[in-house]
Amino acid sequence: MIKKFLFSTLIVICSLSTVFAQNKTKETNKLEDPDNLASQYFSQVMGVAVDATSNLKLYKFIYEWIGTPYRFGGNTKKGIDCSAFTKTIYDKVFNTTILRNSRDIFSTVNPLSKDELKEGDLVFFRSNGRTISHIGVYLGDNRFAHASSSRGVVISNLNEPYYSRIFYKGGRILEATKKDFVEE
Repeated sequence: MIKKFLFSTLIVICSLSTVFAQNKTKETNKLEDPDNLASQYFSQVMGVAVDATSNLKLYKFIYEWIGTPYRFGGNTKKGIDCSAFTKTIYDKVFNTTILRNSRDIFSTVNPLSKDELKEGDLVFFRSNGRTISHIGVYLGDNRFAHASSSRGVVISNLNEPYYSRIFYKGGRILEATKKDFVEE
């Protein structure tokens, strides 16, 4: 009886050690994968759940612009406004040409509610009453990247009281406005 128990215990231990070894190999491979490391990094830095299906090019691009000062009418890293920042993201990351003004851009999207937003969608705000006056790019987890007139290029949360109050609608660019993809 004791022999059977010891033999059974030995089989269980061997089986568990094989499972642990397989999991450790998977974890090691996961940690060594550059895309996974980038995803983890951007998740921590930007406060967004970046995963394997996320557009890492989008997060890398935004990260490179974080802290750029706001300048009305600007479109460089010396200073940029919200619509130029959004236009630049769409041009460089999504290979899509969009208009320059937030109100004009809104006329080219399929409007969305907050709960329909996906990574890369646009978010529109009315800070001065009736007209759209601000735009950003949705990242997920209620976060969006934009050029704030007070803080420059930042990532903010749609649930912050200010943005929650002035949020108007989300929008997804219509396929007809996208450029033909050109391999770089």
